[in-house]
Amino acid sequence: MRASNTLYELLENSIKEYKDNIAYSMFGGEDVTYAEVGRRVAIVQQMLLDAGLGAGDKVAILSSNMPNWGVCYFAVVSAGMVAVPILPDFTEKELDMLIRHSGAKALFVSDKLFTKLSKETVAMLDIVIRTKNLGIISQRTTGKGVRRVPQPDDLAVIIYTSGTMSRPKGVMLTHYNLASNVNMMYGLFPIDEHDSMLSVLPLSHTYECTVGMLYPFAAGGRVTYLEKPPTASILLPALRAVRPTCFLIVPLIIEKIYRSQIYAKFTSNAFWRKVYGNDFLRRQIHRLAGRRLMKVFGGRLRFLGIGGAKLNTQVEQFLVESRIPYAIGYGLTETAPMVAGAVPAMPRKVGSTGRAMEGLQVRLDNVNPETRQGEIVINSPSMMKGYYKNEAATAEAFTSDGWFRTGDLGCIDEDGVIYIKGRLKNMIVGPSGENIYPEEIESVLNTNTYVSESIVTQQDGHLVALIHFDKDAIEKLKGELMEKWEITRDDWHRKVGEWNAKKEEIKQEIMRYVNSKVNKFSRITEVVEEDAEFEKTPTQKIRRFKYNGNAAKESDAAAEWPASSDAQTGERDGGAVPKPVSDETALDSDASGKVR
Repeated sequence: MRASNTLYELLENSIKEYKDNIAYSMFGGEDVTYAEVGRRVAIVQQMLLDAGLGAGDKVAILSSNMPNWGVCYFAVVSAGMVAVPILPDFTEKELDMLIRHSGAKALFVSDKLFTKLSKETVAMLDIVIRTKNLGIISQRTTGKGVRRVPQPDDLAVIIYTSGTMSRPKGVMLTHYNLASNVNMMYGLFPIDEHDSMLSVLPLSHTYECTVGMLYPFAAGGRVTYLEKPPTASILLPALRAVRPTCFLIVPLIIEKIYRSQIYAKFTSNAFWRKVYGNDFLRRQIHRLAGRRLMKVFGGRLRFLGIGGAKLNTQVEQFLVESRIPYAIGYGLTETAPMVAGAVPAMPRKVGSTGRAMEGLQVRLDNVNPETRQGEIVINSPSMMKGYYKNEAATAEAFTSDGWFRTGDLGCIDEDGVIYIKGRLKNMIVGPSGENIYPEEIESVLNTNTYVSESIVTQQDGHLVALIHFDKDAIEKLKGELMEKWEITRDDWHRKVGEWNAKKEEIKQEIMRYVNSKVNKFSRITEVVEEDAEFEKTPTQKIRRFKYNGNAAKESDAAAEWPASSDAQTGERDGGAVPKPVSDETALDSDASGKVR
């Protein structure tokens, strides 16, 4: 792989070096070579230029994953224009706002997502192009736009985050920000033209775009996309056929597999709990499970990249003992995204994100002398230029000496290994001044078979866990109770009292379990059921402010955004979790587990 300083160089190098290799595939559909990518890029660029667009103009991409997503992205950035990838899970109102705020003059859109746009937004765009066949949907202008070969410091993309605390902010990344991050990843874990990836995460998220698209393209690798949402029935045949060597996921996928297929089975009764509690036997069980999982992944996997959120330490221990070649990554949208990583060849320190990548610096600011924890700040060639049309937020994001403030609390050990404790804004101060990280408590909560998702908040000086029950686990329990009570589902109403008592019993069990795993000042005093799923951002991170008493304040603030496009506030998206699969994944074709 040749190092590049711009995405233009990256594109040109790869087309020249790997022209006959397959760059992108649609599972069950077309294969697109590197040479064909170059041909399509030229066609798309000309379409934009003929609509009067030129270097510096903004072009939005609102599309599901497909080979032409990368084609459209490269067509924009290699002409000196600015790509604006937009997450498909934004609401209709948010999509209209983001397109207007970005100043986009053109749009690439997939069929289903086109229906989410208002007629007014479509009408104001100079040209709208369908990603599936690169056909023109609408065009209201003609002209002779001028392309320009981009320089390293030129703006390449604006990526709108979906912060958990308020409004989206447009992260401005230059060509060198992205190219340097790709170069650093090669130093962390080299890949080449023989590597193959299967993509299941949205390309509009920086994690998948940089690590899952730009990096393999720079190295001559192949990426396969799925036409349908990757449920188990779609994903499993694809894994068997593609047999990827590299596969990117978010923690929820592997955590769900562990909870539903391993932990639940081996803690279902006293006998299995005793077996599973034996260290030697547990390791053997995990090793067998790992062999099955490697077969499910196609048998060639050498890199299971896990990023986007903190991985539960219990689940990571399973990965270690199962000998799955997993990697942990830490990064942020504002750093393009990778900052640190622990790859399969490295010695494992469970709970860490590995060392900083070569070529960037990491330090702690405002360190607590007792805990030795502080805010992680970064000096990197891949850190953003700033937030689009938001000078105030940009100024707040950097230290006086120009390092980027991540907003993450952590510590760094004597070997330079980084441990993330939680978000600075999420930290709860205990009654005696203790630092309590709700993410750590939630990580324990979410390992429970009956818990789908959770939030830990402070109410009246006490820690309260809000939980949403796992639908599949609850339905299974109901079936067992109906058999025990010798009733049918039609008679369920007669047992409402007993059922409510059973749920209270489960909540008490959850509380006892969690409190046995956390330190004294992080113990919860109550478990409260949330009937509906928690409200989330487009990247599937829970909007915490909705549940901590600040909802009215933040909602009012967010409502002001459209009135003043030059003044945004809100939390950065950092490691937000993309929505990876629609509903399920599995260890094998007969065993599945729901994934958010």
